[in-house]
Amino acid sequence: METMDKLVERLDEIDEQMTTLFEERMDVCEQVADYKIKNGLKVFDKTKETAKLRSVVEKGTTELNKKGIKELYEQLMAMSRKLQYQKLMEAGALGRLPFIGFDELEMKGIRIVFQGVEGAYSEAAMEQYFGKNSNNFHVATFREAMEAIEEGAADYAVLPIENSTAGAVDQVYDLLVEFENYIVGEVILPIEHMLVGVKGAALDDIRKVYSHPQGLMQSAKYLDDHREWQQISVANTALAAKKVLDDQDTSQAAVCSEHAAELYGLEILARKINFESDNSTRFIIVTNQKIFLKDAGKISICFEVPHESGSLYHLLSHFIYNDLNMTKIESRPVEGRRFEYRFFVDFEGNLADPAVKNAIRGLREEALNLKILGNY
Repeated sequence: METMDKLVERLDEIDEQMTTLFEERMDVCEQVADYKIKNGLKVFDKTKETAKLRSVVEKGTTELNKKGIKELYEQLMAMSRKLQYQKLMEAGALGRLPFIGFDELEMKGIRIVFQGVEGAYSEAAMEQYFGKNSNNFHVATFREAMEAIEEGAADYAVLPIENSTAGAVDQVYDLLVEFENYIVGEVILPIEHMLVGVKGAALDDIRKVYSHPQGLMQSAKYLDDHREWQQISVANTALAAKKVLDDQDTSQAAVCSEHAAELYGLEILARKINFESDNSTRFIIVTNQKIFLKDAGKISICFEVPHESGSLYHLLSHFIYNDLNMTKIESRPVEGRRFEYRFFVDFEGNLADPAVKNAIRGLREEALNLKILGNY
């Protein structure tokens, strides 16, 4: 048996040969890219790549080697595609993405819709983004808000998309896929629950507490110290505040925002009762126009992947290759297709950036049903 030094020396020699051959291969791939650009051919040809993989794998002498050869050539072909996308970008052959950049959003004569009732956190997010004197109205459901901007009844909608403790708002993710509406802004609103009652009420009077289930859950540590209080779930925190106002019963309280308490003229009996001090909700600003701000720095997309090993891994490599920082990934089941998923990805960048165009071109070629949800 050879010594370890000899074995390492042999590996170094093989690695040097492999490096030289890799560079030769990439040189040929560059020429392939030039040919495809000249003749208007697509970069990704799944049928040819599948046949190539089958051919090289068959040459493996053991099952372990066959798996290794397959993985190696998948990476080689992925690198070739990324080089070709780069060449397309340099040749100006990527084309324009169907979004128009603006210096600022139109704010004059606009109408805004939010889901919930007056006093809801959504209204507070709307006021933070558009100001307190905006022309707005509210609807009962997320779907109605999406329909309002799709039909032109409103120019923008304000919708919650995730909470730092409760997670994603799944229904909003699904509606972003269903409707041709796009994200143009976001608001991150700190969630601070208050215990409120009618004027003259005191903590000793309280017997019933109303709120949204999440409001009750997020305030559980405080409420559990008052076992004598009956906790009752309602549709949202603002509706809880309105019920307390309408009933004018000193034994009733609501868990809601300070914004709702001020709106309905209720007295704050206890402040910041939610146990997560950094609890916050991210709201998105949505419109039916394919527009983005020229200084936008975050992009949201969604796509499906082929139901086969390694497909998500290869798609996510486009972010690495183009030096794009992915900040979030969520998955949702694809309706009607058992155990198949749609992925929602947020990453840093602007639709005018060449690296972003390059990544999206690669993703669009290789993913199923890619959609740009917005740049904001």
